[in-house]
Amino acid sequence: MTASRGVHEQEIPRPSLSILIRVRNAMPNLRPAEQRVAEAVLADPARISESSITAVARQCQTSETTVLRFCRAIGLAGYPELRIALARAAQWEETGHFGAPVTGQINATDSLADVVAKITHADARAIEDTAASLDLKVLKDAVDSLVQARRVEIFGTGASALVGQDLHQKLHRIGLVSFLWTDAHVALTSTALLNEGDVAVGISHTGTTIDTIDVLRAARRRGATTIALTNFSGSPITEEADLLLVTAARETTFRSGAMSSRIAQLAVVDCLFAGVAQRSYDQAIQALETTFAAVRSRHNRRGRSTAHQA
Repeated sequence: MTASRGVHEQEIPRPSLSILIRVRNAMPNLRPAEQRVAEAVLADPARISESSITAVARQCQTSETTVLRFCRAIGLAGYPELRIALARAAQWEETGHFGAPVTGQINATDSLADVVAKITHADARAIEDTAASLDLKVLKDAVDSLVQARRVEIFGTGASALVGQDLHQKLHRIGLVSFLWTDAHVALTSTALLNEGDVAVGISHTGTTIDTIDVLRAARRRGATTIALTNFSGSPITEEADLLLVTAARETTFRSGAMSSRIAQLAVVDCLFAGVAQRSYDQAIQALETTFAAVRSRHNRRGRSTAHQA
């Protein structure tokens, strides 16, 4: 559910949503034959933009009708529109803004410099694509919910749990009552105590993690506002989300959850935190200064000179 609230702040112009982002987001909801078309598009958008619908259907071992269904599934009127959009996307991919290799695929023969260039390029693209696709109205509603929450429960497993830990720590430092649960059993017992006025945040890159889906469903049944952070707008976790925040990270050779997808999730977490902190600016600054002062004595003020002597 996304409340339609007026936004009084001046809107910053944002780039249009890339066709490739739309294809990746649509993947979970496509039929198997349509997914083959999507995979071909993502693998080589330039080639598809120069191919006839007959050639694409043959390449994907499907029919022209299926290719048309794929086009409509991603919001296009037909195949000519797809070719135009892919030509633009291919040009963007070739030029880019980062001066680094376009592909995030790491090969066995890559030099370490190539690996660094590919990783940083993939991370930068993940953040930029996520910024372009992030629904600002939903983000505002999520910030509203967190600001007003009696308590915030955060759920995630694996690499998503690391992102959840970051959100928990940030909210906790400015005085919000927040908890992070990574064990499914403990998480379910915690959701049993939620009520209206509470917020549950489920983090899952794929949107298919059963443990996270189950606890978000349980929280929603208790009346809590549920927020899902995922990379795929059609994934199962979205069915349990009142508010959906979608990243736009790409898979890379050594996957995924621990690489650019995590960077994209952390960027959204930073946006959420900044939005919440901004609502009570002076108090948030004071809380951050107070919590920093609590650990100031744990920093070695002579660290630089000691290291220099060593």
